[in-house]
Amino acid sequence: MDKFSYSINSGMQKFCERLKQGSEKIAVDITDEQISLMAAHGAELIRWNKKINLTAIVDPLAMAEKHFIDALAVQRFLGQEKRVMDMGTGGGFPSIPLKILNPSIGFVLVDASRKKVNFLKHVIRTLGLKNIDAVHSRVEDLACDVSHASTYDAVMSRAFTGLEKFVEFALPMLKPEGKIYALKGKQAPDEITADLKSQFEIRTDHYQLPFEKSDRYMIQLKKITSFC
Repeated sequence: MDKFSYSINSGMQKFCERLKQGSEKIAVDITDEQISLMAAHGAELIRWNKKINLTAIVDPLAMAEKHFIDALAVQRFLGQEKRVMDMGTGGGFPSIPLKILNPSIGFVLVDASRKKVNFLKHVIRTLGLKNIDAVHSRVEDLACDVSHASTYDAVMSRAFTGLEKFVEFALPMLKPEGKIYALKGKQAPDEITADLKSQFEIRTDHYQLPFEKSDRYMIQLKKITSFC
C-alpha cells in the first residue's frame, strides 16, 4: 500500500493519541500509518453521520475506544482465517480496523442498510483497501448465494443479534471447519444456551475496554464434529 495521506483535524489528533494508548494497553501492535487509516475511517464516520444514522458515538475519544479499540481487541483471538464475513457491520466494525491490521485477510461486510453499505464502499475506496467488499443484503438471503454459502473460514459480528439467531445465520456461510466469532457485552454468558453447548465447542473470553473498563466478551463457536 502507498503511504496514506489524509487531513486530520485537532479532534481526530486526540483520537489518534487515544487509539495509540489503548492499543498499547491491550497489547496490540499498531503502526502510525495504521492509526492514520483508522483516523480517516473515524473522521468519515463523523462526517457521514451528520446525514445518515451510522453511530450514536461521535465524540472522538469515545469513538476511539468503543469502536476502534474494541475492534482491535479481536486481533488476539483470530486464527489462520483467509476469508471472513462481518454480519450486520454497521459502520464497519470490527472488520475495517481488523482489515487494516491484517491486509492478507479477505473481508466481506454485510448490512441490510443500503446507505450504510454506500458509506462502507466510500471508506474502502478512501483508505485504498484491497480484498474487502461491502454487500447490501439481508444475511438470510445470502445462504442461497453460491458466491457466499459455505465459503467462509469465519463469520463474525458485534452485537448484531442474539447469539442463537446469529449462529443460525452464520452456519450456512461457513466451511466445514469454520468458526463463529460473536463480540458481546456483559450479558454474553446468559446467551449461551444448553442447545448451543450440545452442538458447538464454545470458548468464552472476557476482557475490558482499557479506559472506561466496560466488560466485553468474545464467544467463539465451532461445530462439534461427529465420528462414527
